[in-house]
Amino acid sequence: MANLLNRLNSDTICAIATAMSDAGIGIIRVSGPRAVEICDKVYVSAGKKHNLLEHKPNTITYGYIVDESLQEENQIVDEVMISFMKAPHSYTREDVIEINSHGGMLVMNQILELLLKSGCRLAEPGEFTKRAFLNGRIDLTKAEAIMDVISAQNNFALEASRNQLQGKIYSKIKALREIIIYQMAFIESALDDPENYDLTGFSDKLDGIIAGVIDEIGHMISTADEGKIRKDGIKTVIVGKPNAGKSSLLNTLTGDDRAIVTDIAGTTRDIIEETVRLGDIVLHLIDTAGIRNTDDIIEKIGVDKAKSMVQEAELVLYILDSTSEIDDEDGDIIDLCMNKKTIVLLNKDDLSDEIKITEDIVRMRFSDASNDNLPIIKTSMLKGNGIDDLKKAVSDLFLNGEIVPKQELYITNLRHKALLQNAYDSLKLVRDSISKDLSEDFYTVDLNDAYASLGEIIGEEVGDDLVEEIFSKFCMGK
Repeated sequence: MANLLNRLNSDTICAIATAMSDAGIGIIRVSGPRAVEICDKVYVSAGKKHNLLEHKPNTITYGYIVDESLQEENQIVDEVMISFMKAPHSYTREDVIEINSHGGMLVMNQILELLLKSGCRLAEPGEFTKRAFLNGRIDLTKAEAIMDVISAQNNFALEASRNQLQGKIYSKIKALREIIIYQMAFIESALDDPENYDLTGFSDKLDGIIAGVIDEIGHMISTADEGKIRKDGIKTVIVGKPNAGKSSLLNTLTGDDRAIVTDIAGTTRDIIEETVRLGDIVLHLIDTAGIRNTDDIIEKIGVDKAKSMVQEAELVLYILDSTSEIDDEDGDIIDLCMNKKTIVLLNKDDLSDEIKITEDIVRMRFSDASNDNLPIIKTSMLKGNGIDDLKKAVSDLFLNGEIVPKQELYITNLRHKALLQNAYDSLKLVRDSISKDLSEDFYTVDLNDAYASLGEIIGEEVGDDLVEEIFSKFCMGK
């Protein structure tokens, strides 16, 4: 990462750090070796002096941003407060200036343009946090957690991000790496100096140590799927024949008339997407066109889209009109749902005298063994019945109905999960070598691979390309 550091050490960057919309206050952030010098060119105190270089670090001062290329009566761009943080006691470990201006987009852009003309470079997405990482203020897991805190959609995601930001993942990974590096060092020392380091019985001891590390990594991996679901939500597709109640379900869950509901079959022809919270889980709902055979070209496109969406779904809510008998079109939908996590909703349960589809009939049609425990819920979209049962069914399918302890460490990042799996597989190879009674020098290859994979999680063994990729996903001023 030397090339990245060299470029950062010479550049002073700036960006708007607050939301790109009109607001009461806006912040323009400047970081780098010339931050104070450049800002002093465009800032004057209340006494109309360029004296920012004289201000003490970690203070806030009042004054004006000025454009001295204009006539004197038109030079003031905005009335501002300036915060100055001296390296290394700043977010980036560089000199940082934050200009607190009024939040209008026009005035903030004018200030930004003045800074660019005065010697700043526009920051790349995530570059402030990238500098914090490259300058050693935070590790890579904390850097990723910052963006997760910003984008958190629920309390679990926020709590998981906070845990990561507080260094809980870093501490765990660091501890595991220390165990591995100690064993590697002992093996190397024993091979180089067998007279002073005895390897008698070492393999059995190492096997026990590695088994413990594997258990810890395995537990972290086991939290990843549930962690991602709790953090990011579930891609959920609502399917069924026309007039089964799909749009009514969407409206019930969102608490809004999001979709048109009529007695006319085929009203929904395109995809409607909404995000709702259902208990402890966020559902990314997709309402689809009613699936049936049709000669209507536009409706047929909608039906094809619906079928495609089912293939991509993590959860399918299959809604049946329980007052109509199951027919071949229902059979086509059932075929689509096979091998997908599916919840069947028997709608219009309030019309008890007209019920023609029962739970037993549905189970008979879902003959696939994977659907032996298929959740089937009686609902009435008209009266809102069955929604609590639906919440429980979703929780049972994805979370096992368990309450998450606050202190539990969850892996919510797919990059972390993949690297943990690499480390897990490498350590299993070490145990395989031990079981085959191979010599100790075989162990070090796989131990080193595990050590490197764990190092990539916290950024201690990471290349420039990965750094660039991770921080490119950040917002501009962060």
